[in-house]
Amino acid sequence: MNFPRRPWLFLCPLLAAVAVLVASAASLDSSAPPATCAAPGGWWQMSGTIPQSVSGTEVLARAAAAEIVLLGEQHDDEDHHRWQAQVLAGLHALRPDMVIGFEMFPRQAQPALEHWVAGQLTVPAFLAQTAWTERWSLPIEFYLPLFEFARINRIPMIALNVDAKLTRAIGDKGWDAIPEREREGVGRAAPASEAYRDFLFGVYGEHAHGGDARSSRAFQYFVEAQQNWDRAMAEALLARRISGPQGQPPPLIVGIMGSGHLRYGLGVPHQLRDLGVGRVVTLLPLSANEDCREIRPNLANAVFTLPKKPAPPVPPPRLGVQLEDADTGQGGVRVLAVTAGSLADRSGLVAGDSLLEVAGRPASKAAAVTAVVRAAPPGTWLPLRIRRGEAMLDVVIRFPPPP
Repeated sequence: MNFPRRPWLFLCPLLAAVAVLVASAASLDSSAPPATCAAPGGWWQMSGTIPQSVSGTEVLARAAAAEIVLLGEQHDDEDHHRWQAQVLAGLHALRPDMVIGFEMFPRQAQPALEHWVAGQLTVPAFLAQTAWTERWSLPIEFYLPLFEFARINRIPMIALNVDAKLTRAIGDKGWDAIPEREREGVGRAAPASEAYRDFLFGVYGEHAHGGDARSSRAFQYFVEAQQNWDRAMAEALLARRISGPQGQPPPLIVGIMGSGHLRYGLGVPHQLRDLGVGRVVTLLPLSANEDCREIRPNLANAVFTLPKKPAPPVPPPRLGVQLEDADTGQGGVRVLAVTAGSLADRSGLVAGDSLLEVAGRPASKAAAVTAVVRAAPPGTWLPLRIRRGEAMLDVVIRFPPPP
């Protein structure tokens, strides 16, 4: 059985991410929101009903004493990655024996990560050998400071992910239907809690049909696919921790991943606990525009609130489309809806189109397409290659000139 049209939580398309975060907060805690938001530019503990200010020194000291530290992100928010670089530098100063794992890379990219850390690859060669554009495709500028930090400090990098084909197969057929030889060594995930199922249904339910979607086999397969994603990353983190020389203390393991995998301890932290890892610290960045209701007890061990950035003189361009990552073997990014009169509408895009290329580069993630569009200067043209039914078409988006 196939899924209905749905955004994969683990791929984190930008338009689905907002729905995920709002739904998760509402489903996990129905208490009243804090009276005030946490002030930007600082750390906050999440153990009480109201965020408590805490020094960065204290947060980093606690994290450096953990077995595994998980740093969340919204993939297309550049400030989230700047925050990650800041935290990595602080942790490395306290505990230099460190390993960094990245959700962005599947296991088959591991040799390229090792060559990169060893200083054997240029940036273009690294991107080619990891198939960055095809597998992740968000602007490399967002992540390159993290990769360079690992390289100049000779910090091992590990690939946490599995091939997207495995995730799609589980989503279509369920975990039990996947032969063991095709599971990439990943074990059966710990059962999902009801809170986690609520979290996931916030995304799935918006795109499911019928009143029994929550109990459907399709939703169960959706949950199993997400659990396998979480389990794969948890197992990869633990495997690197226990693989060091006997008699030596293990390194600090830091995981870089989407915030949806660690909020409220439900994704990767839950799988790590099932694997026997007791000291896991989760740290999250919160953007200045996040709803105050997102700041709730047990969201993470600590959060860092990012200040607002100055508004650009010209608002970033918008196509006026709703996108989701394709879940078929044909790839691309699917156009779910087009706003009447929008730039996309005037350019000829219609619901059901699949974006295959943007500016000559493969389109594999909705968030990446959004990032490219928003970075387009006024008055420029953006060529798209699309599939409409069986036909391949070229569309040019003409952004209006500056006022």
